[in-house]
Amino acid sequence: MDLELDGKRAIVTGGSKGIGLAVARGLAGEGVDVVLAARSAGPLEAAAAAVAAETGRRVLAVPTDTGDDDQVRELVRRTVAELGGVDILVNAAATPWSAGAPAGLADTTDEIVRREVEIKVLGYLRTARAVAPYLVEQRWGRIVNISGLGARQANSVAQTIRNISVSALTKNLADELGPSGVNVTVVHPGLTRTERLTDRLTVDAEKSGRAIAGLEAEVARNTLRRVIDASEVADVVTFLASPRSIAITGDAIAAGGGVPGPVYY
Repeated sequence: MDLELDGKRAIVTGGSKGIGLAVARGLAGEGVDVVLAARSAGPLEAAAAAVAAETGRRVLAVPTDTGDDDQVRELVRRTVAELGGVDILVNAAATPWSAGAPAGLADTTDEIVRREVEIKVLGYLRTARAVAPYLVEQRWGRIVNISGLGARQANSVAQTIRNISVSALTKNLADELGPSGVNVTVVHPGLTRTERLTDRLTVDAEKSGRAIAGLEAEVARNTLRRVIDASEVADVVTFLASPRSIAITGDAIAAGGGVPGPVYY
């Protein structure tokens, strides 16, 4: 299937590693010129250089803290100035959720919730607000928000709040921007093989003397009973960012290998 992405221009936040970097590779592999945004300049520039070398596309690094509205607006301004416009926004910038973070009511402080919402919710709002006028003006665009299957599990107050909030933001944007030719979707990854997971399992393997593959199999509790790779989540996002995804907007797409048991409809 030709995804009809050749020549499109994208911004990917959280693009220096993990799912964001995998999405940048997926888009660039389909002919998209990409601007990568993340806070740390060194890793970001290395990631941009690697994707450019692999795909032959123009890939720019623009260090950006999406917690700062001025920096977000400068990110979009530079994208438009250097690429001639913008067609796609993929929001993947978020502070990693820690399995050891407080989950219950008594231990969930205001500051914990503020921290979770600041980047993953308000950061997504800032980037969408800055990009949307360009998409509306050209009567075409795609916004894909990366959230997480934590939106469907009540195992942490702050984690559930931040992920559900991304879904609520997505639906509001989709309804408002849809008449202008802009589709907005949210992708819920589950446990995903990224650098962070690999590093964690490597440490566990060294401590236990067990193979990483065995440890990974134990934590894979999805329907497929294997961990989904970041590149496989990126495949879903790349399709949603394409003109071929016209029939999908405002909805959540789970990309975690299946959740056993519940029926979602």
